[in-house]
Amino acid sequence: MAQVRNNQVILRNYVTGFPKESDMNIVESSITLNLPEGSNDVLIKNLYLSCDPYMRILMNKVEVFEGFPPFTPASPLGGFGVAKVLESGHSDYKKGDLIWGFTRWEEYSLVPSTQIFSKIEHTDVPLSYYAGILGMAGLTAYAGFFELGTPKKGENVFVSAASGAVGQLVGQFAKLSGCYVVGSAGTKEKVNLLKNKLGFDEAFNYKEEPDLNAALKRYFPEGIDIYFENVGGKTLDAVLLNLRSNSRIPVCGMVSQYNLIEPEGVKNLTNLIFKQVHMQGFLVTNYYHLYPKFLEYLLPYIREGKVVYVEDRAEGLENGPKALVGLYSGRNVGKQVVAVARE
Repeated sequence: MAQVRNNQVILRNYVTGFPKESDMNIVESSITLNLPEGSNDVLIKNLYLSCDPYMRILMNKVEVFEGFPPFTPASPLGGFGVAKVLESGHSDYKKGDLIWGFTRWEEYSLVPSTQIFSKIEHTDVPLSYYAGILGMAGLTAYAGFFELGTPKKGENVFVSAASGAVGQLVGQFAKLSGCYVVGSAGTKEKVNLLKNKLGFDEAFNYKEEPDLNAALKRYFPEGIDIYFENVGGKTLDAVLLNLRSNSRIPVCGMVSQYNLIEPEGVKNLTNLIFKQVHMQGFLVTNYYHLYPKFLEYLLPYIREGKVVYVEDRAEGLENGPKALVGLYSGRNVGKQVVAVARE
């Protein structure tokens, strides 16, 4: 029974306002690399961890997501990740399998088999992709855009936080569907990325637009058919003034609001009535049944280079807090991943 070091990223206490690196600690613990007698759990070595905006909400004391309880102070953070099975008490998984699912921010984890969402069968693409484009972020983009956005060829699509883990995929899915696509981001570098690498028709830096309503009218003189919502606040308020009749708003996230003690109000909601808008929030957990269909759709595009993915990789678990905190100031370019270990 080998006992090894098991570094962990621990939440020090519940967070108010913007999270700081000092809200987390790197703690050295140890773990015995064998399963308890009769256990149905799975012992895994974590390889890649996903940094996601929703994790900020789990740093609050109050439960917001049903089935996603808040993080516990003095315990490791939890999140989606890619791992290798070291020992398994469940017949679906065996030693050496690669998996993605919900794990803890540590080097090794003992997890219930119900937290493993899929065994990784396709290894001709980067393994880290299963912490992003082929994991939760990718399925979120796919389900939100196709199931709720219901795109039609020739429609106008606007994506906020467009260079992020989900937004960059929504834009590419929209182009593959024959839509006109504009994205917003927070730096010149990200705007160039959207237009020159990810294939958006247009993109703009929202920080350089004193009047978002005017900016949207410039890019969408005929109005917006689908707005993929990632940020909320002032952007949502401006979008509501620029929607076409029977437009759709899949609400994936509202990252501009997560760190505010007093959330911003939205004033233009009457447009939902007059323009007969379908605005719906969703959780990716309700769409896991689409995962095989999602892989069938996306993998050929990745292999053919028709869909590309931009990752921002932090090396080492010790850089996890900095990477996670950076999400909320837009420091990352693309999908933020923490590389814990190579196989």
